[in-house]
Amino acid sequence: MISFGCSKPEKKGFENFITKEGYKLMDGDKEYRFISMNIPNLNYIEDELSFSTNNPYRYPDEFEIRDAFETVKQMGGKVIRIYTLPVKREDEPDNPTFITGPGEFVEEAFAVNDLMLKIANEMEIRIIFSLLNNWKWMGGAPQYAAFRGKTFEEFWEDEQLINDFKKTIEYTLNRTNTLTGVKYKDDKSILCWETGNELMSPYSWVKEIAGYIKEIDTNHLLMDGFYAIDNYRYVHKESVEDPNVDILSSHHYEQDPFQQIENIKANLDIIQGKKPYILGELGFESTSAHERVYDYIISNKEIAGTLNWSIRSHRREGGFYWHSEPVGHGLYKAYHWPGFASGHNYDEKGLLELMRNKAYEIDSLTPPELPKPKVPKLLPIENVYEISWQGSVGASGYNIERAEKESGPWKQIAYNISDADVQYTSLYNDKTAELGKSYFYRVEAQNASGKSPKSNVIGPVSVSAKALIDEMGNLMTLYSYKNLTVEKGEDRKFKEDTERIQGEADSEIIYYVPGSIKDINIFAFETSSNTGLELSVSEHGEEFLPISTSVLGENKGEGDYGYWNAKLYKGNHLENKVSFLKIGFKEQVQIGRVLISYQ
Repeated sequence: MISFGCSKPEKKGFENFITKEGYKLMDGDKEYRFISMNIPNLNYIEDELSFSTNNPYRYPDEFEIRDAFETVKQMGGKVIRIYTLPVKREDEPDNPTFITGPGEFVEEAFAVNDLMLKIANEMEIRIIFSLLNNWKWMGGAPQYAAFRGKTFEEFWEDEQLINDFKKTIEYTLNRTNTLTGVKYKDDKSILCWETGNELMSPYSWVKEIAGYIKEIDTNHLLMDGFYAIDNYRYVHKESVEDPNVDILSSHHYEQDPFQQIENIKANLDIIQGKKPYILGELGFESTSAHERVYDYIISNKEIAGTLNWSIRSHRREGGFYWHSEPVGHGLYKAYHWPGFASGHNYDEKGLLELMRNKAYEIDSLTPPELPKPKVPKLLPIENVYEISWQGSVGASGYNIERAEKESGPWKQIAYNISDADVQYTSLYNDKTAELGKSYFYRVEAQNASGKSPKSNVIGPVSVSAKALIDEMGNLMTLYSYKNLTVEKGEDRKFKEDTERIQGEADSEIIYYVPGSIKDINIFAFETSSNTGLELSVSEHGEEFLPISTSVLGENKGEGDYGYWNAKLYKGNHLENKVSFLKIGFKEQVQIGRVLISYQ
């Protein structure tokens, strides 16, 4: 039977602020518990690592923010913990940021927070809003101190520095959202304010800041972001008794999962059920260890929830943002929903499936079937070997279709292509396109529940060249080689490129294409400022002649993560008919990608 307009309209937005009752968080008269995610990139991207960029920071756009919220929603999560409010660093003056000096705030940046909170209300996902970073990565307490020519250690006791931070608190809490007209202190999507991320703050500072926040905002709970460096898993005992501190939290990355449970129990012994307790960050352990701690949390009502570290959204240019975790045993990366083969080493699929199950189990619910993916967006196509799309939340793969006319007939040319196989490059190379022809393209997303509608159509795309693209995952694309190794690991140093080939002085690579080479692009990583590669070409693979090569990229290595220098070697508009390319190594170089276009 078909029903016309009799269904009850779906509720949107929040009815209540989250409150506390003893050790419980409360949503109205219902207990509020969660298993959810940290998303450090939600309001500030720290992972824009395309090859030509010199720094990894930028503001997210609406597609990326919505993608992140929809991801957590599909996973059964109710809460996202953001990382911090970034502060300008003296050593990175050109980075976009939120706070450029004492009482100096960037409107464009806070407009991102406005959008984040607007979408949080629409998606009914709460935000744990952390106000300050202990660390320098995005800028935090050390940078507030640097504005005044003072030291990080002075931040916690210096009256001027405390007042500088209070200016940020006052501005943020009293800000009126430009999209909703609601002041932040009146926004129900904020679960709580957190004094900061992993703060080495003495209790005297916590007491003053907590009191100041409560003077401005009596609607929201406050969480102590204390992180004692010598015994970092234990909470401030004084905060348990402080009437202005509502929630206690701790972060857990123990290599010993047995000790992890003991540390959590120790915090419960300190808190004694007087206040809600949250595991603010949890990560870098096996799926079975995660399962045991989830089960412990679910069975122990004195723990309100936990937030895994961490997940990243789709990227506006296609694919995902990537983030290696240097302290994660050289293994773990930020997760990508719903899990992909590229995350096999850290059981991405298994862990995310476990998380989803436990996110529902904590509320005594059974997970629903995953929805079919929404329609992806195919991005403009300049070359048939560089095809990308904005991904769809929950899609496990994509099917690509091609036609010679916009009206069809359409032919599927690729099935179940992952958008998590490569990092910060185009997602698909149409190797079967014929030179001289023009094509139209469209894409659809799929998962176990079904397929999305077809995407927008892009075309006509003229095939003026084809390309050999080597992502360096193995040596089989090479025609011949000498003294090479396939390298994996420490990916942050290499713009998150997960598969590379390394050569030393006198190493050699030869490529062959079935046509005439036109353009060459070699994406290389070097530790010195020298030019580590030399290129030569040949018609038949017998006599190789050197070619003029331009090398793009500045020596922007080292930095926070020990980056290697990213150098793009280009040989363009080759006029002689050559089918072989030789890459000679003059010193140690790692190559992450080779693109050779040909006719």
